[in-house]
Amino acid sequence: MKLIVGLGNPGPEYAGTRHNVGFLVVDRLAARFAPGTTPRSRFGGLAWDADIGGEKCMLLKPMTFMNLSGRTVLEAVQFFKLDASKDLLVIVDDLAFPCGTVRLKPDGSSGGHNGLADIGLRLGTNYWARVRIGIDPNGRIRQSDYVLGQFTPDQKPLVEQSLAEAAQAAETWATKGLDEAMNRFNRKAAVGGS
Repeated sequence: MKLIVGLGNPGPEYAGTRHNVGFLVVDRLAARFAPGTTPRSRFGGLAWDADIGGEKCMLLKPMTFMNLSGRTVLEAVQFFKLDASKDLLVIVDDLAFPCGTVRLKPDGSSGGHNGLADIGLRLGTNYWARVRIGIDPNGRIRQSDYVLGQFTPDQKPLVEQSLAEAAQAAETWATKGLDEAMNRFNRKAAVGGS
């Protein structure tokens, strides 16, 4: 059993914002691997059961708001008795990478991201895989305003590409493991971006 979590904020006012790229990737995965199914309310989030290349997976969008995402993740990890270091993948936005970049890591700090910080705090470890999607800011703008804003017309094609790559990376992680996913998609990320 694998758990793929996309981070974001619930509600129409946050739909399509930079901070919600994790939600957007999970939506793509659900459309492909759980077509026509309605998400169930589980663990304080919306969940889809999916079969990805023969691997049983749960796709999960926490509905707790970003800063409390760890509650949902911890409940699911405990319920399924998962080893977070092997069975958990979190998909998240990252201000440190150029827009259009996709980067996978096996562990790490929160990098100032409140959703990742809460997950690490609740799990008691930062040893779980993550897909970071670059949303780099253009110029000086308050971080909270930027991440909760919409993508610019120049950013939209880059974001579309990165969402597709992040979904492919999640599929590769579930079926072939993190090393294979990092080899395939981190190399692309080093060349891509703006």
